[in-house]
Amino acid sequence: MPAFGPRRQPSRRGSMADVPKDLLERITELEHLFTVDASKLKEVMNHFVKELEKGLSKEGGSIPMNPTWVMDYPDGHEEGTFLALDMGGTNLRVCEIILPKEKGEFEIIQSKYKMPEELKTGNSDELWEYIADCIQQFIEYHHEIEELEDMQEHIPLGFTFSYPATQEYIDHGILQRWTKGFDISGVEGKDVAELFENALKKRKLPIKLSALINDTTGTLIASHYTDETMQIGCIFGTGCNAAYMENVGSVPKIAHYNLPPEMPIAINCEYGAFDNEHVVLPRTPYDVIIDNDSPRPGQQSFEKMIAGLYLGELFRLVLVDLHDNKDCQVFENQDISKLRKAYTLDASFLSMIEEDPFENLSETGDLLQRVLGVKANKPELELCRRLAELIGTRAARLSACGVAAICKKKNIETCHVGADGSVFNKYPHFKARGALALREMLDWPKGTKDKVSILPAEDGSGVGAALIAALTIKRVKEGNLAGIRNLEGMK
Repeated sequence: MPAFGPRRQPSRRGSMADVPKDLLERITELEHLFTVDASKLKEVMNHFVKELEKGLSKEGGSIPMNPTWVMDYPDGHEEGTFLALDMGGTNLRVCEIILPKEKGEFEIIQSKYKMPEELKTGNSDELWEYIADCIQQFIEYHHEIEELEDMQEHIPLGFTFSYPATQEYIDHGILQRWTKGFDISGVEGKDVAELFENALKKRKLPIKLSALINDTTGTLIASHYTDETMQIGCIFGTGCNAAYMENVGSVPKIAHYNLPPEMPIAINCEYGAFDNEHVVLPRTPYDVIIDNDSPRPGQQSFEKMIAGLYLGELFRLVLVDLHDNKDCQVFENQDISKLRKAYTLDASFLSMIEEDPFENLSETGDLLQRVLGVKANKPELELCRRLAELIGTRAARLSACGVAAICKKKNIETCHVGADGSVFNKYPHFKARGALALREMLDWPKGTKDKVSILPAEDGSGVGAALIAALTIKRVKEGNLAGIRNLEGMK
């Protein structure tokens, strides 16, 4: 059995013996709400394929399917020193990466900086000033001042900007909309590359932005650098997304560039926006609440059902609803004021519940009391455990639909998928649950090995960004200037 193939999880049916009838009925209702069977998965996958194709058309669709102007995989002969900037949902990371011209090899030094919460809803100038400050701190810490002053050429930088952006060039990107809880004024509809470069120029830093990329595209390129069977890059973390290599002839919306139809181009799907029309996804009343109360109602429908940012909130909403339901005695006569605060819980809370190894769920009880100030009895602990399993399982199974849809669209029968993100790496059973869902959707014969395996990715936002910067410079030197705007400093 493959390393990430489906594994049978221990049954806890016997543990429900002492759960009161009213609570058992609520658990049964929740199982009905959150369970996604094989037939529904296939329905979601088939609709997904159509939406991927629609996104590539001139008319477009809910899924942006953004051309990235990354035109090929690395060949292993890339070399040089590069900077990488990763602006994620929680942290800002700055890396210096040395590619030694040996395939699959690299050296990296890096520093992380916390993204202040107030910046996420602040203004544009504050954001870019903070980012430039972090880069300056990194450069000055790792290089002597004299060394910086003597630099004849700028250090090429790959900027991992993990938000939907329209790119007519690889070194430019118009932010379509903020995701992951960000709502910074003065950035949507603007070229984030230009805003970033202006902040660097103020500090006279010897840096040249060579490529603006998405973390998913970086994951695809970095993973293929060390494993040529990688054909899809995915992120399952605060948000969700995927990237894959398409041929230009299958992307009607860039036909006006008159590029060779067989030329490859990486597509950043941004498929967190899948099914914004609410045609096929099995949304629950709790999903509707999350959507309605979000900064962008009606957007990122798929992401709001599976991404780490929302799993804890789903769990919280269900518990509050059960407590307030007079037909069900949950946390009766207890103060649940902490539980009523939106986004008090994140995906790690559910992870800890699912990882509780004790039959009496004592660690779950301690967790509820420590974080929420709630003292739960055994039936309530069983409810929490089952609810966490249901939410986590649904997220993993639906997450696999995007991978399956890309495989079906591209007629990929066997490949590796590079995946990164906190949910993929840390959430218990996520890999096995996703693997089982792929098996059900793609109809692999029983007893055969998984033909598509989702594996831990290389560092896409660091190494991937550096590789894409290297590939861009290489293209300029070869005279392949498709999708490159500012040639100054790249030749």
